[in-house]
Amino acid sequence: MARKKPYDDGCAMAHALELVGERWALLIVRELVPGPLRFSDIKAALPGISSNILSTRLADLERDHIITRRGLPHPANTTVYALTDWGAALKPLIMELGRWAVRSPQMAGGRPMSAASVGMSFETMFDPARAGDVQMVVQLDLDGRPQVLRISEGQLCVKAGTAPAADLHLSGDPTALAAVVYGGLAPEAAEGLQVTGDPALLRLFASFFVLHAPVPRG
Repeated sequence: MARKKPYDDGCAMAHALELVGERWALLIVRELVPGPLRFSDIKAALPGISSNILSTRLADLERDHIITRRGLPHPANTTVYALTDWGAALKPLIMELGRWAVRSPQMAGGRPMSAASVGMSFETMFDPARAGDVQMVVQLDLDGRPQVLRISEGQLCVKAGTAPAADLHLSGDPTALAAVVYGGLAPEAAEGLQVTGDPALLRLFASFFVLHAPVPRG
């Protein structure tokens, strides 16, 4: 597909917008941060995108060397999309955009979130001062995408995978987990969220994240 008319601007930021400024492009990158996905997996994580637009955006991102496509051997026999090393370098930029945008007066809570967006939001909104010297391993299994959160020495690390000896196991609906952590919803009232482990640990975990107040209007 031909690239849209460029900005005719020598600033690298203008070129960045030419690469990932199209609608859905950065959200596709966000979904691929934890690891490769099939077309159907990306579509399921972004229910608002049409199949045609997803196909176009994937082709654009592949053309621009931000993602790559590869086939998985038997027994999978399927094609997956993955970030290139250069594409993966977008992760901290996406996190900073989220940290900036959460202070928007128009930011509305309660909207659907994917497993990848919840995991990345935890990395973005983690407050080391609140965590102190707590050490904790949390297993997330949201929408079938396992991720391990490790909190140690005031840092939070999120990686795809499993941790059988996790202190807390949270599975089910990522939007329900976000409501508990960011919306103050009681865990027992979070429909679609399963908690394995001490519920007090989930309340402690939720206390490590803070959403800053919106900027004043006007």
